[in-house]
Amino acid sequence: MKELQTMIIEGSSKTPQFDLNQITGDFIISGKSIPENAAKVYEPVLNWMTEYIKNARPTTNIRLNLEYFNTASSIWLAKLLKVLIKINQPDYVLIIHLYLPIEEFEEMKELEDIKDAFAPISDIFIGAIPSISLKIYGTTESGEIIKDTLVLF
Repeated sequence: MKELQTMIIEGSSKTPQFDLNQITGDFIISGKSIPENAAKVYEPVLNWMTEYIKNARPTTNIRLNLEYFNTASSIWLAKLLKVLIKINQPDYVLIIHLYLPIEEFEEMKELEDIKDAFAPISDIFIGAIPSISLKIYGTTESGEIIKDTLVLF
């Protein structure tokens, strides 16, 4: 079986940067995601993650630091999450790190507000094998983290 290699895809003004590290289990998706052909951008990442889950790390971190993404990108991000929740180890953990402008972060005062805001993606987690948590960061325009909160699903 061929060993999975780290995947790094440089971003552009319309596509995100991907840094997928199979050794550490850390995946970073950052920048803007408004590609003209989302399948062309995301399909290689989806294929890579499909291979990764066959030999996943005990803790997998996916860091979504997207300043903007369109509807097509959101569909592909959901597909990526659907693959990762199939890590076939019930004692493993999947942590989704989401970076938001501090203004959006501040609007979510209570745990129920957070769960309501993320209800569309929480449906993806139904039937997940690994434990799932969502860590949300409130950031400044320069990307400095001011506040954070953790939600367990």
